[in-house]
Amino acid sequence: MKFALSSYSLSSLVGKGEATEKELIKIAKDLGFDGIEFAEINPPENKDKKEYAKELKAECEKQGITPIQYSVGADFIYGSNGDLEKEIQRLKGEIDIAVLLGVKGMRHDATGGYNDEDKKFKGFQQALPRLIEGYKAVTEYAKEKGIFTAIENHGYFCQDSDRVEKVITGVCNENFGAQVDIGNFLCVDENPVTAVSRLAPFAKYVHVKDFHVKSGSEFPPQDGFFKTRGGNYLRGAVLGHGNVPVLQTLEILKGAGYNGWITLEFEGHEEAKQACKWGLNTLKKICECLEW
Repeated sequence: MKFALSSYSLSSLVGKGEATEKELIKIAKDLGFDGIEFAEINPPENKDKKEYAKELKAECEKQGITPIQYSVGADFIYGSNGDLEKEIQRLKGEIDIAVLLGVKGMRHDATGGYNDEDKKFKGFQQALPRLIEGYKAVTEYAKEKGIFTAIENHGYFCQDSDRVEKVITGVCNENFGAQVDIGNFLCVDENPVTAVSRLAPFAKYVHVKDFHVKSGSEFPPQDGFFKTRGGNYLRGAVLGHGNVPVLQTLEILKGAGYNGWITLEFEGHEEAKQACKWGLNTLKKICECLEW
């Protein structure tokens, strides 16, 4: 099994001016990861995005680490000023960036859901046909470029496993599937074991993360936590330190035949490099235990 690190895990270093986005590549390699996922890319001022993507790929080659995935935002309801075709064309442009990065897959969002006015009378069922149309168009273009696309359980509106499954089966294209994040289901108060069991057959790519969980029925934690959709509380954790059933969910994915990359995503408050190193150590031990 090969392990990758999401650049998002080290974003605090960039935010504090301790590293550039390009320098995260070497940091990931030095920490022991085999690959890196780019969670968006942000070219320096006055630098073309396509040229910057080529630079990042060249840096990966220099450091001996594999660029494996590119993740971008999207909104098939309100993106590009509500023009679905323009949003599709914009995402096709991101596919071209993925090619230049040298990755094999791209995750993009579906939507954050309806605004306050529209959600009074619209829900997921009304959005589903539009989401399917958008994903289908993007993944067909991506297939021509040798890139698979995926929807992640992310963003609250399209986070529940049954909703993700409906999008995937609606698109019904072998080039499209799930980017299964084993921890994100907790953001919508869904049991990760049940959710991963549902989506494992559609997995194109896997994120592992951990959370500390506090019940909404208890006195609310005052710092560092965020609310789930149902009013519980989560805080990012070092992998293996929190409440996500990491071993059990990975065992489910193994049993479903998943044999792709496993990517660590850390979003806790600990020092990022140390947290990612500890997380990788735990991940390796779990996979050894599973003989995977």
